[in-house]
Amino acid sequence: WRLEAYRRWLTMTEPTWARVDYPKIDYQDIYYYAAPKPKKTLSSIDEIDPEILKTYEKLGIPLREVAILEGVEPPPGGEQTPNRKIAVDAVFDSVSVATTFQKELKAAGVIFMPISEAIREHPELVQKYLGTVVPTSDNYFATLNSAVFSDGSFVYVPPGVRCPMELSTYFRINERNTGQFERTLIIADKGSYVSYLEGCTAPQRDENQLH
Repeated sequence: WRLEAYRRWLTMTEPTWARVDYPKIDYQDIYYYAAPKPKKTLSSIDEIDPEILKTYEKLGIPLREVAILEGVEPPPGGEQTPNRKIAVDAVFDSVSVATTFQKELKAAGVIFMPISEAIREHPELVQKYLGTVVPTSDNYFATLNSAVFSDGSFVYVPPGVRCPMELSTYFRINERNTGQFERTLIIADKGSYVSYLEGCTAPQRDENQLH
């Protein structure tokens, strides 16, 4: 599938329809994969970078889930967790680093995990639905994405099931000279319901990066 997309991409021409001015992209000078740098071990949520906390706050992620995403002990008590739960898959650079509320969703029959894991654990679903909405031949950048995507989110909601909470994916680009090529695959089976939102942030830099 990837090789087919790559061979197709080599025959395509970058579109010129966008009314934006940017330097010509050198596709041979891009890092297509970047894993997050190992973080120092934190003992409490108070040690998390305040800027990171602000980012999570803007995304509406409660402190208890921030603690899980950052690998520290959650704050005591439940008063900081809002009544409206939001499950989050956090993708930093090319890798999903954490996904919350998976056990609770699984109990309802809902699968929410990184697509890299879904390819291994649910290959039949991925093979059946991947590329059915946006095929590898759709456009220049969709074809490139099909060839090189590394991670993203996977959702499956069984027939007649209403997902018990909202789902969200947060994409963050940290490294320079990298492209973040993610893939989201959401399968809402017959009569099911799911609410999904995704957002992305990156540092302000002079050079452009593909996302």
